[in-house]
Amino acid sequence: MPAYSFEALDAQGQIRKGVLEADTARSARGLLRVQLLVPLSVEPLGSGNAADAARLGFNTVLFRPRVFNATGLAIWTRQIASLVSSGLPLERALTALTDEAENEAQRNLVASLRAEVNAGAPFARALAQHPREFSPIYTAVIGAGEQTGNLGLVLERLADDLEAQQALTAKLIGAALYPAIVTLVAIAIVMFLVGYVVPQVANVFAGSKRALPFLTVAMLGISGFVRSYGWFMLVALVLIATSTRVALKNETFREKFDARWLTLPLLGKLARGYNAARFASTLAMLAAAGVPILKALQAAAETLHNRAMRADALDALVLVREGAPLASAIGQKKRFPGLVSMFARLGEQTGQLPLMLARAAAQLGAEVQRRAMQLATILEPLLIVVMGLVVMLIVLAVMLPIIELNQLVK
Repeated sequence: MPAYSFEALDAQGQIRKGVLEADTARSARGLLRVQLLVPLSVEPLGSGNAADAARLGFNTVLFRPRVFNATGLAIWTRQIASLVSSGLPLERALTALTDEAENEAQRNLVASLRAEVNAGAPFARALAQHPREFSPIYTAVIGAGEQTGNLGLVLERLADDLEAQQALTAKLIGAALYPAIVTLVAIAIVMFLVGYVVPQVANVFAGSKRALPFLTVAMLGISGFVRSYGWFMLVALVLIATSTRVALKNETFREKFDARWLTLPLLGKLARGYNAARFASTLAMLAAAGVPILKALQAAAETLHNRAMRADALDALVLVREGAPLASAIGQKKRFPGLVSMFARLGEQTGQLPLMLARAAAQLGAEVQRRAMQLATILEPLLIVVMGLVVMLIVLAVMLPIIELNQLVK
């Protein structure tokens, strides 16, 4: 039964908002009148489908934020997993989460899911109607849980996987945040000194017939170049960034770019480990949920951000479809760490493939975190030293003429 959001006036003239379930919008208005409410507006609930696009307009759908961000989705999945695992029927679990929703958008989304489930639709199909909020992998895992009758267990594993991905992403962002801030501040300070402070010094010594020190002359040259061509350089950088972004939308160029990225000394290893950890984790979760290995391998490949590794995963899928063992298919792709194929081989030999893949993902994730922290530990003092050296050169360029003038006066 569809769900509708409404605004209505009560007997005291107060506006009341809420969600109710009815066959049609007309039936929903009738239900409101039975409750002695005057309906002002009754709108069907939905997220990300064609009906919403037609009702809200292109711009609204394009720029509307998602109801669940990555952290919110992990929390919501953990909540519904706990309720279902404790024996609560799915309909009542969704009702409880509707009542406990943090905002109206989340309340409407969960109420829409509850209405679909109450109407007899599988939970996975209800989720699939909201592709902006729930990815195909998310719905595929839940669909497998419904088919095997282990929805609670599957939801728990899905929540664990989402939380692990969030923890890894948060640590990587945390490791990169401080160096990024230091770099931006350093660039801003240097541009201010070169563009404003150094020219002031040039004006002071403009009337002097004495030759300026080489460092000061060089800094004045750099300052003049920045002042004359600074905006041109900024526009050029913006154009280069825009052109690169457009070029990366081409699959062939993107795959070659990602392949080269993997060859970088430090960042390449981080990208390789992060993507491999995500691939192994998703494959382990899907296999544990009972998804066929070919379908699980296809879905896991789609989670890879690096197009070169995604192409390798899809090639491995072809080999598995032709009868090759999973470990052998992945082992032939050198972009994947050998740890993935090794644990896959152990899983196939022991009959515990999901468990072994999960261990591989955990080990790869820990290695990525360790490398990221090491890189951040090296970059932080290095950036401070470089910034100090640049500022020192600028200060020396300013002070040397003053020192020479003082010596001349003496």
